Amino acid sequence: MSFAFLSPEWIEAAREIRERYSSQTAPIEVAVRVNQVVTEVPFGDGELHAHIDTSSGDVDLELGHLDQPDATITLSYETARALLVERDPAKVMQAFMSGGIQVEGDLMKVMAMQASTPQDDLALQVAEEILAITDLD
Repeated sequence: MSFAFLSPEWIEAAREIRERYSSQTAPIEVAVRVNQVVTEVPFGDGELHAHIDTSSGDVDLELGHLDQPDATITLSYETARALLVERDPAKVMQAFMSGGIQVEGDLMKVMAMQASTPQDDLALQVAEEILAITDLD
């Protein structure tokens, strides 16, 4: 079964996938708290507020904003999907270079979080399962 990216159902299904593998993943070494403003969302009021928090050692993606984040990233729904689901670095870099990703706050912490996120076989398995639950239409 697939769900619209970032819908409450998708968030819950992605959380379940991450929790299933949490005991097998290496902790994230960089503690970063990043709010996200996702624009052009095809449901709700067209804008979604979410956050990523690695301060627990895991990558927690949840709805809502954190108090006192290290940074706030504003990006379109399509760019967020390319970053978080499709894991397409070319699309993400193009969006960043063209101003499609706006960062307020500590860009160095955001970059450190990206660099410290594991890129091993387990991370690939989790990413593939999250892709499988995502409606790409």
